[in-house]
Amino acid sequence: MDEYRTKAGTKASAIAIGANIILTILNVIVGMMSGSYALVSEGAHTLSDVITSIVAYIGFNIGQKPADKEHPIGHGRAEAISGLVIVVFLALVAYEIITGAIDKLIRPELIRVPDIYAALMAVFGIFVNYLISEYIIKIGREIKSPALIADGKHQKTDIFSSIAILIGIVVSNIGYPILDPIIGLLIGLLIVKTAYGIAKENIDNIMGKVPSQDLINRIKYIADNTRGAHNTHNIKVDYFGPYATVYLHIEVNGDMTLSESHKIVHTVENNILKEIPEVKSVMVHACPIGLKYNHDQIIDK
Repeated sequence: MDEYRTKAGTKASAIAIGANIILTILNVIVGMMSGSYALVSEGAHTLSDVITSIVAYIGFNIGQKPADKEHPIGHGRAEAISGLVIVVFLALVAYEIITGAIDKLIRPELIRVPDIYAALMAVFGIFVNYLISEYIIKIGREIKSPALIADGKHQKTDIFSSIAILIGIVVSNIGYPILDPIIGLLIGLLIVKTAYGIAKENIDNIMGKVPSQDLINRIKYIADNTRGAHNTHNIKVDYFGPYATVYLHIEVNGDMTLSESHKIVHTVENNILKEIPEVKSVMVHACPIGLKYNHDQIIDK
C-alpha cells in the first residue's frame, strides 16, 4: 500500500506540475498579446498552481517518511501543514489579482478588448484544468493524501475562472470591455474562497477533528467480530495526515486470566490494522463485561 501510495502521489504531482507550467506560459503570453487582463490574472493563478503542486509534493514526500525516535507515529501531518502553506500562496496571488483588477476598474483607459485568441485559450484552459483536477483529486482521495486533495481543489478553481474569462471575452467584444477586469476581480475572490476551504480542512486534520461515522462503524464492527471481544465503545481516532491512530475499549469476560484478555486485546489490534490500511496504530483497553464507569474520569491515587 505504501509503495503504491508513493508512486501514485509522485506521478500525480509530476503531471500537475508539468501541465501547469505549460498553462502558465500560454495564459500569460496569449493574455498579453490579446489584451485580456483576466487571462493574465489566470496565468498568475496557474503559476501559483505550479508552486502549490511543488509544495504538495514536498509535503507528500515528508509525510511518507517512516516513524522514527523523534516522530513515533510518523510524519503524516506534514501533508496537512503543506496544505496550509498552499493557503499562504493562494492569499498572495489573490491579493495581486484583486488589486490589479481594482486598478483597471478605477482607470478604465487601461482596458483593452480581448481578441479571439484569448477565447481559444480560455476554452483550452477549461479542458486541461478539468482533466488535471479530476485526476489529482481522484488519486488524492484514493491514497488519502490531504496535500494532493488540496492541490486538486485549487486546480479545480481554474475551471470556473476559465469559464468566466470566456464569458467576459465574449461580452467585452459586444461592447462591454469593463467586464474583463471584473472577471479578473471575481477570479481573485474565487481564490480567496478556495483558500478558506483548504485552510479549514487542513486545520481540522491537524486539530484531530472527529472522522466520518463510517470509519467509527468499521472499527466497531471489526472489534465486535473478534472472538472474545464484546460491546466496543469509547472509540477515539486521531489523524496525522493520511494515517490515523485509534484508541478504543472492549468488554471481555471478567473471569478470564490476564494472559487470555491480553491475547484478545492484541487480536483486536491486529485485525483493525489488517482491515483498515490507513490505521497505523491501535491501542485497546479491556473492561470486564457489564462494568459501568465514566471513561473520562481521572482517578487520583
